[in-house]
Order: sequence, then C-alpha cells, then structure tokens
Amino acid sequence: MKTSKKKLPTSSETKQNNSDANSEEEKELCPGFKDVDAFVKYGLGAVLSATKASAGLPQTGDEYDFYRSFPGFQEFCESQGDKLLHCMSQIMQHHGCRSHIRDRNKLTGVEERFDLVVDSNDVILERAGILLDEADGVNRNQNPVMPAGFQPPKIVVSSWNRKSSSSGSRSETFRLLHAKNVARPQLKFKEKVDNSNTPFVPKIFIKPNALKPLPSYFSNKQIRKERPEDLDVPAALADFIHQQRTQEHVEDMFAHPYQYELDHLTIPERLLSKPEPQMYKPVAETKLSFIDSLEDLVALNEKLCKLSEFAVDLEHHSYRSFLGLTCLMQISTREEDFIIDTLELRSEMYILNEAFTDPTIVKVFHGADSDVEWLQRDLGLYVVNLFDTHQASRALNLARHSLDHLLKQFCNVNSDKRYQLADWRIRPLPDEMIEYARADTHYLLYIYDCMRAQLLESNHGQPGLLQSVWNKSKDVSLKKYVKPIYTEESYLELQRKQKRSFNTQQLTTFRLLYAWRDKLARQEDESTGYVLPTHMMIKISEELPKEPQGIIACCNPVPPLVRQQVNELHLLVQQGREMPLLKAEIAAQKKKGLTPVKKADVTLFGPHDTSRGSESEHPQFSADDVPVKQGILFSEEDRQMDIDEQKISGLLAPAKVTVFQELETPADQESQSVAQMKAMRIIEAFENPFRMYLPSTGAHVSKNAKFDPSSKIFEISKRWKLQSIEKQEKELEVKKKAKEEAKKQAKKLSEERTKAKQSYQESLKNITTVRQQAVESKDGGTKRAKGDSGVGEMTPKPSKKLMKSAEKAQKTEPEESFKPFDYTQSDLKVFDGSKARDNTQFDPARQGQDFRKKKFPQGQKRNVSAGNRSMSYMSGKSERGFRNKWPKR
Repeated sequence: MKTSKKKLPTSSETKQNNSDANSEEEKELCPGFKDVDAFVKYGLGAVLSATKASAGLPQTGDEYDFYRSFPGFQEFCESQGDKLLHCMSQIMQHHGCRSHIRDRNKLTGVEERFDLVVDSNDVILERAGILLDEADGVNRNQNPVMPAGFQPPKIVVSSWNRKSSSSGSRSETFRLLHAKNVARPQLKFKEKVDNSNTPFVPKIFIKPNALKPLPSYFSNKQIRKERPEDLDVPAALADFIHQQRTQEHVEDMFAHPYQYELDHLTIPERLLSKPEPQMYKPVAETKLSFIDSLEDLVALNEKLCKLSEFAVDLEHHSYRSFLGLTCLMQISTREEDFIIDTLELRSEMYILNEAFTDPTIVKVFHGADSDVEWLQRDLGLYVVNLFDTHQASRALNLARHSLDHLLKQFCNVNSDKRYQLADWRIRPLPDEMIEYARADTHYLLYIYDCMRAQLLESNHGQPGLLQSVWNKSKDVSLKKYVKPIYTEESYLELQRKQKRSFNTQQLTTFRLLYAWRDKLARQEDESTGYVLPTHMMIKISEELPKEPQGIIACCNPVPPLVRQQVNELHLLVQQGREMPLLKAEIAAQKKKGLTPVKKADVTLFGPHDTSRGSESEHPQFSADDVPVKQGILFSEEDRQMDIDEQKISGLLAPAKVTVFQELETPADQESQSVAQMKAMRIIEAFENPFRMYLPSTGAHVSKNAKFDPSSKIFEISKRWKLQSIEKQEKELEVKKKAKEEAKKQAKKLSEERTKAKQSYQESLKNITTVRQQAVESKDGGTKRAKGDSGVGEMTPKPSKKLMKSAEKAQKTEPEESFKPFDYTQSDLKVFDGSKARDNTQFDPARQGQDFRKKKFPQGQKRNVSAGNRSMSYMSGKSERGFRNKWPKR
C-alpha cells in the first residue's frame, strides 16, 4: 500500500508542473499521463500491487491475533486504517455521498460503515454506467421525436424488450412507440375491409407480364361492383353467387394468379454465376424519397422497370385490425431509397405489379413468408423472381438467420431495433422511424451479392446450392393468403395449443366466449387480442364468475370492449354454468346428435391407448370367439399349451396390469421349482415401468376425487369398470353352468351307489353262513350227506366282509335258548402265582425277546387293549429296579 501511494503524484507536484510547463498541459489528458491508456495501465498496476500486498497480510484467526499482540503491528494497522478511511471519505465527498466514516460508535460502527460503502458504490457505479452510455452515443434522458399533438411514449422495461450489449452489464431497452389518438386509417379506405367469414378472393383484376391470361372472373371484377342486387351481401359471397350464376370455375376463383408463370420460371445463367459485390452507398449520400401520391407512385414504377434488381420490405400493424394492415413499404435500389405510404395509396398499389411480376427483375426480400401474404391481402401485389436472403442464410448454415446478424456480418452495421414494436399507423412519421425503416432495405442488395458468392464458394463453384435457394424462394412466392374462417370447432384448436383441460361447463363457456370474441372483432375491425386476450378468456372460463364484477377481476388490465360488453359476457358465463357436468367426449357426441360409441369387448384395445387409431377401423371380435394365448415365462410351459397356434389367426393378449384391482398372489407359487422362484426374484428386482399405474399403499387418493364426476380418477375408473362389466357377467354365467353340471353328476353317482347297496343286500338274504350251517347240524344230530354238500359247493363262497355283515345280522336276532357257562371246564391256573402266558408288557430285565417284534399267528389280531393296562407289578419275581440290567442304547 505504501509503494502504491508513493508513486501517485501529489497536489504540490501537480501545481509545480502546471506552473513550469503550460504547453504540456494541453497535450496531457491528466497531470502526469499522456492519454487514457497510460492512466488505465498505471491504475491497473496499482490495483494489482495493492491486491498482492493485502494478500500478504496475516489472515484472520490465530495468526492475526498473534501479530496483534505486538504493539508495533497494532500501531501500524491503526495508522493505515485511518489513512484508508480518510481516502474513502474524500471519494464519497467528491461524488456527493455521506462521508462521516471515522466518527462512529464503536458498537455499531462496522455495520454503519459497511452500509455507507455499499450506498456509495451503487451511486458511483450508476454514474459510471451513465457516462459509458453517453460515450457510446446512448442518451438515456433523450425523449423520442414525436409530432406535435402526440403524447410522449412510455419506455416499458421488461425481459421481452431488453437487449444485452457487448459490455455485458449494460442493456439497451426497446421503445414501444405508440399513440392513443391515432385516427383509424380503415375509415379512409376506398374499399372497405372484408372481415366476413368467407374465403379470401384475390384482388387482382389486371395481370401484367402474363403468360396465361387472367380468368374472366377477375377481369370483369370492376363491372360486377356496380351490381345493385348484391350490395347487402359480403364481397366474397357476392363473387361466389356471381360465379354460380355464370357457371365459372371455382378453381380459377381461389387459385394463385401467377401459378403458371412461376412454374415456368427459369433462372438465367448470369444469376447462377459468381457476382462481384457492389458496395452500397453511405446512408448520408443516398437520396431518400417519401411517396404518398399517385404521380410519385407511377414515376417510381417506371424507374423500377428499368432496373435489374431492387430490395423490398414491409412494416405491418396487427393490434388494432382484425386481419392486419400493411402500413409502409420500403424499396431500395443501388442509388436511391424509397418509402411508400401504403395506407394512403392502398387502392393504387396494384400499379407496381408491372415491376413486381417482371421475371427479368430480381426482388430481394428477407423473410418473405409473411410479406408475400400481406402484399396479396392488402395491395393485390404478387412477386415473380424472388430471392429470399433468409433461405440463403439457412443454406449457408449461419449461426443466426435474422437481418440483424446479416447486417453485422456482411456490413458491420449494428441495426437499431428500438422501433420494431412501434405503431406504424402514426402520420406524419418521425424521422427516427423513417431512418429505421430505411435501414432494412438499404444494405440488402449488397448482402444479396455477398450471399450469392458464398453459396457458390461453399459448393466448390457449382450452382447446385444456389439453385436450391432460388427454388425455395420460388416456393415462398407461391404462397397464398388464407383468411381466418370461424367454425364451430375452431375453439378446439386454440384449446389444444394452450394445453388446458376443461370440464363441460368450462368448455361450454370457452366456446361461447371464443364465438363472441370472433364476432365482435370482425364487426369492430379489431384484433382478437385487443377484444379479449386469450389468457384472460381462459381465466374467465376456469373461474366461471357468478357476478359481472368477477369477470372484470379476471382481466388486468380490463380491455375497453370487455368493460362495455360485461353484461353480455355475464350471460354467456351463466349459460355455461347451467350445463351439466359430463365428460367432454360424451357431451360432444350428444351435441352432434350421435349415440355414445360402445367400446368393443376386445382385450387388444386399452382405454388409454389412443395412439394408433379408432376401433371402428379394426374388425370386431368377442372374447369368446377368439382364443387367447397367455404369456409364458419358461420354455417348459410352452409345451403345455392346449391351443394350436397354427390355427390362430389373431392372438389377443389379456390385460395383466390392473389399475383399480388389488394384485392377486399366484396360488401355485408354492409348487414352483427353485429355478422358477429364483427367476421370479430376479424379475421382481427390476423396476416395473407400470409402477405408477399399480395400486400402492403409500399413494394418497382423495375420496372426493373418486366420486367427483369432473375428476380424472373418476373418469378412468368408470371407463375401466364399464368395459369389464360384460366380461364379468359372462364369467359368472360360465361358473353357474359348471356348478349345475357338477351337482347333476353328484346326484347320479349317489343314486348309483344306493342302487348297488340295495342289490347287494338283497343278494345276501338267501345265503346261509357257516355258523348257521353248524347250528343246523347240531340241532339235527346228523351230519350232512355227501349229496347235500354238492348243493353247498354250488353256492358262492362268502368273503370276509359278507361274513361280518351276516354276524351282525345274526346278533340282532333274539336267541332261541340260553345256556349258562360251565366253569368246571375252565382253567383256573390263571389265578395262581405262576405265569399262564407271556407278559406282553415291557420289562427292562428281559433282553432276549423284543416286545415290538412279537409275532402273531395268521388271522389272529394283536391285542390293542394291552396298552391300556396299568403298569403295576405282577406277583412274580422281578429284577426291574437294578440299573445294570437295563437295555443298552
């Protein structure tokens, strides 16, 4: 910091220099500096040295606290701080800011000083920006030149009219030049503007430079104007009626008058060769003529017919007219510039067709797509042999295709676009607007020469690329103006552009407001944006205000015609509110008098798939007629398919993703193999693309939305349910039939079983069992004879089941005689202490015989009831309690 201050010249030195050398003062910009570059270089070096010195100081923290503990460092910091504050206060005083920095309170001094520095920086930088703008030639305080009686325009500062300049921080603002008291030029037109809802008919009635004569319809146009029977009919409709009367062709009525000439146009070789660019004259040395009379227009036409090329541009106004107005035409030659007042000479501009349709004269435009249509609509002019520099810029693949970019690249001229949004109906025109309009065509012929040369150079001297530009320019000149026609479905196109979804009431209101706006705009000859802007119309349609004040509240600022017609608009909104809330598709079909189309019961079509086409274009199938091939995951399942794929002409895929049904877990998931389960886990690991359509526990769906007919959820669910009702009914019928058939089969089986049992029991009645035969033999006291045994052999041998059933039947019969049991013949040794039989219970002392492997004789059953006996000790000797006798494991 010290070194930088030593280098600066002090005030005493400057006084000595001033007194010693007065001659050097005149040459030097600043004392001690010859020019601005020397001063800037010295200042930049001082700033860099100061920055390096400040970076070498101890940083805040422990390092600074350590140095601060030394008294010498502390005194040095205080002295340097006071010097810096003194310099800053002097700079603030010089710029008129508050400069009391040193005398501050210790508690709030830092914050107050910081605020002062910020404020002073803003003031200094603002002043520097103003001085830089003045050095560039931009005066912010300068008002636009306006004729007497007009109000000065307001500069609207916003993002749409701010143009960034090369400096980066500074910006240039476009000026919206308008005047509220401009007389409507439509009132002075000899021919009234035709805003009727009929197609546009060309205004031409004389065809110069014609290879094919003009149809008689256009040539007799002046005679038909005097017909009194068609005075109350629009011009286009009267022309159509006359065409029907005279049996003229409709194609000639709406065709392009110079279609034949443009189709047979050939570009001469001189226009396909490399030209030598002819430099433009400076604007100050070029003559400018303002043409607003018929004599001057005729003289201009004679000059243009003698030339080989000229440049053309138009200025248009569309805000205070329904179709738009061509307010100005600029024409530039190599020597002169012309500006034509097309509002004053609107009905006489057809004279220029002699030069505009001459195939030997090149007409140079930039972006002629709209200009060609405006010339046809307002002036009845057509262009033959057109060269569009916009098409050439596209062929050369330039960075930008605007006229500003071409002027900067080829002419090194910065175009002034402050008046591109001006109201060109103003008369007389200010000088600034005239200069702006003149600059659009003054340099265009030189750009035309340069671009032709570049097109040939980029294609290695071959004229192919240049020829393509000529062909595209010819296509532009073949464009025809099409008048906007209102239909009952015109509002739908605007709705699709705005991407808004309306219910029935909102859509009805939007349709009524659109029709009202179009009708009023045609009557008053105002643009639809002036009558009621689109965003305000959408706002009213969405809100559906109940009172007229609500309509005005939706508009900011309120259009004049809306304020006048607010009661009529209120009636239209009420008419829209009275409509029932229905789906938009059903309402549109009812309006046309059609019955709602029933969706076909085909699984090929989904309710959300509208990308292919209508279902009426495809053959109608039913789900029962066409076999369904279900999706398979593994190759093993493919073999189990019962459907012969060769016989299937069309396969229908059943829907697998449900929107409003819960997901069902597969029933045979347990029976899947390990490989199948692994594959299922791998598939589930991937993210499902239809996850957003699947039901999830975390998603919140409002209950009101499910039952609100205007909501999208209700519409989708209702459509999905209606589509699956018939399918569900068919499935229920199939299930009912299957159940009835199963019941019938069960009844048949039960009847057959009962019949079999009855016949079997009847067959057993006549058969005598062995016991019965033994009883009969005892009672008889004699044995059966051998001859009788033959009869027994003939009878079938009963099975064990028959024996059991016979025994049960015998037990039920009462016995004939009762004989008591004779105990004398019984064996009473069982009740002694000796073992009568082997003990079947488990004894741990017995290891020789296994209890479980006891064999029973054939036909004898094991005693099942032995397990129910108690584990009490027998009377016999037992060594059960000794542990060494237990069985080994």
